[in-house]
Formats: sequence, structure tokens, C-alpha cells
Amino acid sequence: MRRHSIFGTLLAALTLTVVAPLYAGEMESDPTLFAVFADQLEWRNAGNDDLLAWDAQGWIGKDLNKFWWKTDGEMKGGDVDDAELQFLYSHSIAPYWEAQVGVRTDIKPDPGRDWAVIGIQGLAPYFFELDTSLFIGSSGRTAARVDAEYSFLFTQKLILTPEIEINAYGENDPAMRIGSGLSNIELGLRLRYEIRREFAPYIGVNWGKKFGTTADFAREDGLDTSDTQLVVGIRAWF
Repeated sequence: MRRHSIFGTLLAALTLTVVAPLYAGEMESDPTLFAVFADQLEWRNAGNDDLLAWDAQGWIGKDLNKFWWKTDGEMKGGDVDDAELQFLYSHSIAPYWEAQVGVRTDIKPDPGRDWAVIGIQGLAPYFFELDTSLFIGSSGRTAARVDAEYSFLFTQKLILTPEIEINAYGENDPAMRIGSGLSNIELGLRLRYEIRREFAPYIGVNWGKKFGTTADFAREDGLDTSDTQLVVGIRAWF
């Protein structure tokens, strides 16, 4: 079965799962709300190849059941170089915690991959924001991701946010230039000033490193296995 057929089937099943709870609660006092978060919309200085990067997500739904979308990626030279999109059904399992299931599609780079998603997202002790996901693809492919961040408040408006993202894969995928095991780690440090709570420009630094077979693929392609980027961007939500 082709990847678009797999993705379409998963998305249709997810849509039915999400719509039913939303309509079932339409007559209740629990209103349908929505929110959009642009956590990162930034320019990155990457040597001779400056990048535009984004990391955004949003939801619509009720207190216990929501429909989420998530996307992140990079543009280089005016073209999309890397892009990912997720559609998820989310159910509250504890205060500040949600279990999520859905689909993910890797739009770029080609040839792209489609995955089923199982994850947990919420606020860990000491106010760490945590997003963990297990991905299951065709032909026995598996992957896992952990994304965490924390906010240090110097003042009510000046906030420093360190974050880490870790990706691992179950097997080699030469077409995507990804190796099994720990694939890459990305560390970020961003200092923002909240002109309003909903709008905050920031500056920072982003460091990434590839490991194992993923690093070997990068060396074969004449690419660096690690890089450090200065970033300038905007964080916003509504």
C-alpha cells in the first residue's frame, strides 16, 4: 500500500474518533475552545546557509477531549527543506497530562514517511513541559522522541527557556539518511521578552548533533555531524 493510502486511512479513523466526542458533548456546559501556539518562528544563522525554522501547534475541543495539530520544519533558500505534520486525538488522563494518538507525515525530505503516533504530553514536576511520542511506521519502522523545556523567569516579562529534543529510530533508513539507535539531539537556549503574554520576540542559540549511523550518513554526504546556530525569532499564541 502506498504511503498516501496509509496516511489517508489513519487520518479518516482519527477524524471519526475525534468528532464523536466533540458532538456528544455539544449540549453540555463544557464549551468548545481552541488555541494556537507558535513556539518558534525564527531565523537561524547556519554558516553560509541561513534558515527559517518553525515549531507550532494548536488544538480545538473541550476540557477532556481535544483535536491537536503539530508542525515543525525548516526552509532553506526559499524552499522547504524539512517538514513534519501531526494530527492527534488527545484525552486528559490526569491534571496537566494528556494521552494522544494519531498520525504523523514527514512531508520533506523525500521520499517521506507516514507513522501512527502514541504519546503523552503535559507538565512534569517542577514545571517541566514534556512531550513524548512513539512512532510506528510501515515495514516495521519505529521511532521515539522526547521533547522537554523549562522556563526561568528573571522578571515577569524576561524569560529564559532551555529545551532539549532527542530522536531515536528502530532500524536504518538509508533513503532518509537515518540510522538505528540514537539519531540526534538538539539543544536550545532562548531568551524572550514578553511585550504581551501572547507576543514575545527572542534571541538565542541552537545546537544539534547526529550520532551513530545517522552521523555516518552525514559524513558520506559531506555534511557536518554537529552545528551551532544563532537564532532570532518570535513566540506567539492566541
